[in-house]
Amino acid sequence: MATEFDPRIGDWYQASETGEQFEIVAVDPDDQTVEIQYFDGTVEELDMDAWRELPIVPGEPPEDWSGSLDIEREDYGVDLEFTRHDDWLNPLDTLD
Repeated sequence: MATEFDPRIGDWYQASETGEQFEIVAVDPDDQTVEIQYFDGTVEELDMDAWRELPIVPGEPPEDWSGSLDIEREDYGVDLEFTRHDDWLNPLDTLD
């Protein structure tokens, strides 16, 4: 199954066979190449013929943006859990 999609920077796709997600990060019309970056950070350059042969479907960007950063959820440096507004600290409470 060949792709019918024209590559556009920022578009996300998913490989039909493997389920791998990737984003178009560069398109060079002069060299007729497309650079894609997989969720894990791997970058691959394809010529237009190879692009047209890819078995892909359009996809959505992943919700977890850390794939290519090689960090664990605990290493984000922020609290990703939602809290109630009652739990928020008021900076004025610390003034004397």
